[in-house]
Amino acid sequence: MSIQRGAQMIKAKAAPKEKSASQQIDAILKESGDWRGKTLSHLRALINRADPAVVEEVKWKKPSRPQGVPVWSHDGILCVADTLKSAVRLTFPKGAQIKDPKKLFNTRLDSKTVRAIDFFEAADIHEAALKALLIAKDAELTARTAELAAAKNGLVITQLTIEKLKAQIARLRRE
Repeated sequence: MSIQRGAQMIKAKAAPKEKSASQQIDAILKESGDWRGKTLSHLRALINRADPAVVEEVKWKKPSRPQGVPVWSHDGILCVADTLKSAVRLTFPKGAQIKDPKKLFNTRLDSKTVRAIDFFEAADIHEAALKALLIAKDAELTARTAELAAAKNGLVITQLTIEKLKAQIARLRRE
């Protein structure tokens, strides 16, 4: 491909095609190569089972982390994964709003908005409780999206309606 700039013809290189988010996450998993990669792979599968409509993304690429950070979204960010030296962390933006009856959240507990779960080597993952937490977060995001859409159209949704919507969404996701 050629571009003309003034009287000069310049050959432009085609931008290299970037890998899909799924392929980039695969590369992140492969790069860790130890128990953290296996744990993150297992968590990824759980997230995808909890919400089949979830979208995988890779965000926040920077020099200190050129591969970026795996993110799962559906009507907003569901959770963000991070591999630490001694743990794999799932961070839930606005996680403080989610009920956690099984006490899975074990870090970032002092934050007013964010909650996170650190998974350590050889630790069991409470799959049912994590799935319930993911479904609750997904229901929260979907209800919020419905509330914003209604407000945009001049409608008001009561808090009771929002709670009913969240419960219905969570029930449908569990089925």
